[in-house]
Amino acid sequence: MTRILLADDHNIVRDGLKRILAATADLQVAGEAASGDEALALVKANDYDVALLDMSMPGLSGIDLIKRLKIEKPALKLLVLSMHGEHQYAARALKAGASGYLNKDAAGEQLLAAIRKIAAGGVHITEAAAATLMGASARSGHEALSDREFEVMRLLVEGLGPTEIAERLHLSVKTVSTHKTRILEKLGLKTTADLVRYALENKLF
Repeated sequence: MTRILLADDHNIVRDGLKRILAATADLQVAGEAASGDEALALVKANDYDVALLDMSMPGLSGIDLIKRLKIEKPALKLLVLSMHGEHQYAARALKAGASGYLNKDAAGEQLLAAIRKIAAGGVHITEAAAATLMGASARSGHEALSDREFEVMRLLVEGLGPTEIAERLHLSVKTVSTHKTRILEKLGLKTTADLVRYALENKLF
């Protein structure tokens, strides 16, 4: 039996995942978390085989959460479920320690296949993500961003201000402002509006 931790801040998403998993004989939901901090606490206290993680949750989330979970339990397999553009995020997630990446638009059968594949030690990614990982796709400006800068960019594009981002990522407002300045410099942009346009054009989020 594969023990699974569901980590998503939307009840309706967790309920949907539980329904899909309840129809199987070999997969069991052994824990639920509504935030990254909650997921980390559960992983510290319990043993799971696979964790299904949303990339955008309150508190600790995204790349930071993946890294922290792998430090805590190196053997834990992580499958990222996200609404974000796989094109860029999947590569970062796998480099951080995830074993798979699946868009939330995927069908239930794909989810079950992905869970079983990574539980058995495999990796689940699409051809597009694999190409990015191998460096086969053309390098874009955003690939030069650090994981932290990429995370700050994601939150800026979602409409959060520096103070909110600082709280979410446990940083000082000054540090967030510095990251924002570097992001704009690296991408050759001037304003947050330019950044949103860039993210849309590159299908990042």
